[in-house]
Amino acid sequence: MSWKVKIDAEAKKEYLKLDGSLKKQVLAGILKVSKAPLPSPHGYGKPLGNKNGNDLTGFFKIKYKGIGIRVIYTLVLQESVMNIVIISERDDNYCYELATKVYQKYGDKIFEDIFANFM
Repeated sequence: MSWKVKIDAEAKKEYLKLDGSLKKQVLAGILKVSKAPLPSPHGYGKPLGNKNGNDLTGFFKIKYKGIGIRVIYTLVLQESVMNIVIISERDDNYCYELATKVYQKYGDKIFEDIFANFM
C-alpha cells in the first residue's frame, strides 16, 4: 500500500524546474519510497535528526547520488501521508538549512496533512 504523497508549494516549484529526465528519476524515487517511507528494516526512510546544528528530528530524506538531488519529507502517520517539503541540490548544508526554514515557516503543522496532492 502506498502512502498519499503531498507537496509544499516551494518544493513543487523546484520539482517543475528540473529537466525531464531528472523529473522522471525524482518521481520514481518518491513513488518507490512512498510504498514504505518509514525507516528500515521495513522501509526506505532515512531519518535526519540533528544535521549541522539544525534539529530535523521527524524529517526523512531520499538521496539521489547519481543526479545530485535530495528530497526531504515528513510523515503524517495516522493518515498515511508523506509530505514532500524540499527538493533541492544535494549539498548538505543548503538542503538542511532549507528544511529548517520550512519548519520555521510551518512549525509542527509540517507533520500534519496540510499540503496539496503531489500529482
